[in-house]
Amino acid sequence: MSTREFYEAGYALPDPAEAERMGRWRAIGARSKAAHVRTLLQRADLTPATIAEIGCGDGSLLAELSRLATVDGFELSANAAAHARGRGVARRVETFDGEHVPARDDEYDVAVLSHVLEHVPDPLPLLKEAARIAPHVIVEVPLEDNRSARRPAARRLSDAAGHLHALNRSDVRRLAKEAGMTVRDEISDPLPYEMVSFFGGRTKGAVKHAVRVAAHKAGVAERLFTVHYAVLATRG
Repeated sequence: MSTREFYEAGYALPDPAEAERMGRWRAIGARSKAAHVRTLLQRADLTPATIAEIGCGDGSLLAELSRLATVDGFELSANAAAHARGRGVARRVETFDGEHVPARDDEYDVAVLSHVLEHVPDPLPLLKEAARIAPHVIVEVPLEDNRSARRPAARRLSDAAGHLHALNRSDVRRLAKEAGMTVRDEISDPLPYEMVSFFGGRTKGAVKHAVRVAAHKAGVAERLFTVHYAVLATRG
């Protein structure tokens, strides 16, 4: 199965209940991702007029970002792009080959790659494309170079989600540098309660969230379990 076929299938689930559940999961994730984008933009005193999301999926994050600026989306999967287009929040949503973004140099103020690089066989060319179409790029990835994520069961889940890389903080910074950018700011998030409780339930989720927050405050979270890491990088 090709990469495109994998994601076409992922956004065309035959079971309506499962499709609805995954939609709720993506909406929860989008709220967290959008909060990171807002924080990074505010701390950098950036008020973009246009934002491009590369790998926009079903448009969950686009819907959140549309509250900040005019948004366009680019997506590998035609099924996902159709969902995103149907939301009516983006100026345009286009499918692309996963490598070459159909946009002009500096067409946007900000480009967003949120939970995309871990899915791409070679992340660097796509990151360079983001830096080509916008002077500021926000990248978010799950940091899966940790003890918990190396467990066989966890690796199976990551593989099922299409993750090709188990990234760490240094990997993201190196990729940004190789793409001709400098990381200006960063956020590390142990995940909000609504995410950690989604699959495990309220009680288990509350305990898990408390442990995650404590480990994050102690500075050991990234060695123990997966956290989400977002950076703002600029060209030059």
